[in-house]
Amino acid sequence: MKEIRIDASIENVERLVSILDEQLEAVDCPMKAQLQLDVAVEEIFSNISHYAYGENKGQVSIRMDISPERGLIEFMDQGEPFNPLEKEDPDVEAAAESNQLGGLGIYIVKESMDEVSYEYRDRKNVLTIKKYF
Repeated sequence: MKEIRIDASIENVERLVSILDEQLEAVDCPMKAQLQLDVAVEEIFSNISHYAYGENKGQVSIRMDISPERGLIEFMDQGEPFNPLEKEDPDVEAAAESNQLGGLGIYIVKESMDEVSYEYRDRKNVLTIKKYF
C-alpha cells in the first residue's frame, strides 16, 4: 500500500493523479477504469482542497492499495466533519438542460466507483473509493 501526505492545495491534484497512474499502469489497469479513478480522485481531492479547511491550510493523507483486480483509495483529512455521501443526488437531466453542472462531482464518483464509503474516525474524515477492474 502506497501512502502519501500532501498539502490540501488544488495545485497538487496533477501530482496526485500522476502517482495514481503510475500505480495503475504497473498492474495493467484497463484504461476505462484508470480514467474513472482519475476523475474520482481529482473530484475528491479538489473538494477537500476547496472546502475541508476553510481559510486555513491542511493536509490530506492518501492511501492507495492497487492490485491487478482492483484499486482502493482512501482519503483522510482533519477538516470540518463532512459526509459528501449524504448529499442528495442531483437531477442530472435538469442540470444538463440549464447548463449548471456544478454539484455533480460526488454523484459522478458514486456512479463510477464500485464502492464508496465515508466515516468520521479519530477526528478525521475518511472517504474510501474502490473500483474493480
